Amino acid sequence: MPFTVLHVCVGNICRSPMAERLLAAALRRKIGDRVDDLYISHGAGTGAWHEGEPMNPPAAQELVARGGDASAFSARKLSRAMIDVSDLVLCATAEQVEAVLRLRPPAAGITFVLGEFGRLLPDVDPSLLPPLGSTPDSARDRGIALVSAVDALRGGGAVWGMERQRRRRSLRTDDLADPWGLAQSEYARTADEIERTILPLATVLTDVR
Repeated sequence: MPFTVLHVCVGNICRSPMAERLLAAALRRKIGDRVDDLYISHGAGTGAWHEGEPMNPPAAQELVARGGDASAFSARKLSRAMIDVSDLVLCATAEQVEAVLRLRPPAAGITFVLGEFGRLLPDVDPSLLPPLGSTPDSARDRGIALVSAVDALRGGGAVWGMERQRRRRSLRTDDLADPWGLAQSEYARTADEIERTILPLATVLTDVR
């Protein structure tokens, strides 16, 4: 079974599509067509306002400029089933983390704000992770070990509700601002922030620098 990453924002037309497709592109640059067997990168929104719509054009433009593929995209509303098949859930903001955990509380250990995951990732020693082999199981084993290591660094489990009293909080600066309706430069800034997490993540997952 491939290692599966779910990207979540509000409408699934700007931030999460860019994250989904930028990760797929980064992984493909690392390992070529093997990516189709080893990894799945998908996304959804917490609301259904844009369900079935294509990616927002400025987001698609920014994605393509960075080597991603914006074709054959259709916005989706987040479901329990999407969470259940995922090994890592990366949310644009802490608000979306709470939405994920309202649907699936047991997903606390795999659900992060995107910026939070990127902030903690450099503290993981990749040499301690299982090696990536040629099988989906090897990719999943390495990915799951990475997620567990990052979760341990934040004290174990996503922070929401009463857990805020006992576990380390994500930082407000971890949140990814929504560029919807703003200038193209804001989409570029958002894509830059996404890549600060996505590109190192692809490197650690594939062990290819």
